[in-house]
Order: sequence, then structure tokens, then C-alpha cells
Amino acid sequence: MTYIASAISMSLDGFVTAAGNDRAHPLGVDGERLFRWLMPPMAESDSVFLESAIARCGALIMGRRSYDTFEGSDTGPLGKVPVFVLTHNPPPSETVAAPDVFRFVTDGIESAVAQASKAAGDHNVVALHGATPVQQALRAGLVDEITVHVVPVLLGAGTRLFDHLADLRVELERFQVIESPEVTHLRFRVVK
Repeated sequence: MTYIASAISMSLDGFVTAAGNDRAHPLGVDGERLFRWLMPPMAESDSVFLESAIARCGALIMGRRSYDTFEGSDTGPLGKVPVFVLTHNPPPSETVAAPDVFRFVTDGIESAVAQASKAAGDHNVVALHGATPVQQALRAGLVDEITVHVVPVLLGAGTRLFDHLADLRVELERFQVIESPEVTHLRFRVVK
């Protein structure tokens, strides 16, 4: 059975990108601060946590805006791991630099999860990348786990991870906390 998980860096005030995110600044202006914990030298606890998560992942689902930051690349966020891009307007196939990595899904999150689950093979985890896929999957009741890498910074504005969910009640059970100097990793199971 496939396990649907999200793992995303977030500011203490709930933003996963800073304000001003666009193609030139996919993380927003100064949004790179959210990912400083991933830069060498990484704390050993962060490195072990990240390696374990990547090793379990067999496919990834992202939105079109996230894909646009990888356009022209021959790999996705996790190298050659298959990526399913949620979009209303897929790019022309001849412009996709890595058609063996990037696949485009125009019929919703349920279809993306089904396709990614099949592609994941022996790796039973499908990762959700970005706020929109997480929000859509939560709304559809498809998420099993949410990991938030809380970075000790207040951004004040940007993209919120849990925006557009005011009418949805989701119960979570925290099952792991890992602290390091640059980030606190919080893992939650979605109670179903």
C-alpha cells in the first residue's frame, strides 16, 4: 500500500516561500533562508533524517509553479525519481528536458496519486512537494503523513502551507521530533 507524505520547510509563522515568489525567485525574495539547514555542513541529525526520507520515496507530486523552477533540467528535486506535475496546461512535450522524470497530470490530485503510486514501485512513499498539492491532497483525504521542517525565522508574508483549508478539520498525531541548530523536524500522522 502506498503511503502519501508531505515534507516541507516552513517558517515559524507558517510560510513555505517568502513574498515575491516568481520564476526568477521561486522561493520568494530571501526565501532561501528556509533551506539553509540543507546546506553543508549539515547537522548529522538533519543529514540522517533527510537521507532516510529520500530513500523511502518512489515518486513525487508537485504543482506547475514548482515544475517551472526545474524546467530545462534533466532531473527533478530528488534526481531521477518520477515527478507527476499537477497542471491545467502541460508544456509541449518537445520542451520537456526530462520526459522520463516529469509527467503531467491534468485530471486532478486523485489521478496524480494513483499514477505516482504505480510508478513508486518497491518504494512505497509518494511525496507531495509544495503547498498546493498538499492542500489538494488533504482536502481529498489522501495524506498519511505531514512533516514540517520548522525554521526559526519569521517571514511575515509569502505562501502559507495550510492556506485555503478553513472549512476542513484535520486531526494530527505527532510521532517524531528531531531538533538541530537550524531546524526542528516535526512528523505527524494524519488521523483517519
